[in-house]
Amino acid sequence: MTQLKPILSHLDPIIPSSTGKFKSPPPYAFHRLRFHPRLTLWSFLFLFFLLLFVICSPPAASPAGKRRSLQTTGHSRLPANWEAKARNSARPVSKSGLTVLVTGAAGFVGTHAALALKNRGDGVVGLDNFNTYYETGLKKARKTLLDRRGVYIIDADINDAVLLTKLFEIVRFSHVMHLAAQAGVRYAMQNPSSYIHSNVNGFVTLLEACKNSNPQPAIVWASSSSVYGLNSKVPFSEKDRTDQPASLYAATKKAGEEIAHSYNHIYGLSITGLRFFTVYGPWGRPDMAYYFFTKDILRGKEIKIFEGADHATVARDFTYIDDVVKGCLSALDTAKKSTGSGGKKAGPAQLRVYNLGNTSPVPVSKLVSILEKLLKVKAKKKLLPMPRNGDVVFTHANITLARKELGYKPTTDLETGLKKFVKWYISYYGSKKKSAW
Repeated sequence: MTQLKPILSHLDPIIPSSTGKFKSPPPYAFHRLRFHPRLTLWSFLFLFFLLLFVICSPPAASPAGKRRSLQTTGHSRLPANWEAKARNSARPVSKSGLTVLVTGAAGFVGTHAALALKNRGDGVVGLDNFNTYYETGLKKARKTLLDRRGVYIIDADINDAVLLTKLFEIVRFSHVMHLAAQAGVRYAMQNPSSYIHSNVNGFVTLLEACKNSNPQPAIVWASSSSVYGLNSKVPFSEKDRTDQPASLYAATKKAGEEIAHSYNHIYGLSITGLRFFTVYGPWGRPDMAYYFFTKDILRGKEIKIFEGADHATVARDFTYIDDVVKGCLSALDTAKKSTGSGGKKAGPAQLRVYNLGNTSPVPVSKLVSILEKLLKVKAKKKLLPMPRNGDVVFTHANITLARKELGYKPTTDLETGLKKFVKWYISYYGSKKKSAW
């Protein structure tokens, strides 16, 4: 009750200091009580509620207790047994198998890469935050596909540093396949901060977890052909300039390459960047042209085909998903070990960048013609000048370096790949002309 003494100080004159004969209080004490009835009432009510609060309040947790709780649960959406699931999913079939963390595992390339790794006997743990950039139902369907193959996906954000620290404590990853990113060129004009959050902050958070890990994993990550930006020299080579990004998305991917260089140089992380060129195929992304063209053609909606200045043809180096995944796995298999330990570099580490394309650019108008043939529906086309939204007119990959060092050799032409995509699309959404969203 010593806490209440200051509050009761105005009553001290009428309370005896010791047992014995009660002394008559001085007149001014009764005078104060007599002329402040409201003050007395409010003092009583304040004391009552203060005591009630003290009695009902739970004991405060210590800071250490709070830290233990965060490290144990990792994320509010995770089940209580997530650690056991992660350990089990990370276990390779043989001792020579890899143990790989795949970020963005519920994404297009992430799902295919995780399945390919699991199918050959590697241990795989996925990480994805299932954001709403495009339909989450598609991402959840991919997750179901991975669940059936024994790949566990942790529902969390790569910016969750506490979770990543805990994950690297419970699983000794030999490799990280970093595919999580905010994708799309045009969306950057609507939500630019999401690109910084995922492609810059998220990448740094992941690299921090990797460099503090012991042992440090080798890292393979998805850069983009977008880094070539306004470069007019074709085909694009890894030696070409990449300092003229045409979009914020491209700028964040270029920033990622520079960040990777610094972590390699300072901490000895083995890092390989892969510049993807317009990846397409089953389980693809609904924001890609081949995907929403298919949707709109089936629904009888008009599709917009862009052209460059002076009616220049817009073309892309479309690369089928299976070819890209082969390149990803080859990059993992040829990655050398990181040289650091617990954040300290012991020597120079491997740093690589490769183009993964098909090296056969196809005009977008040809893409539409192939879809019309496969869908057996005539498209309603409208030609428009390309808007200033960050897109470029032409992409073309020089894959000489990837062929030489990774054994990368794409074999799927556009019509063959689109035939497989259309078959999957009809199977997934049904044959009716319904929304793909």
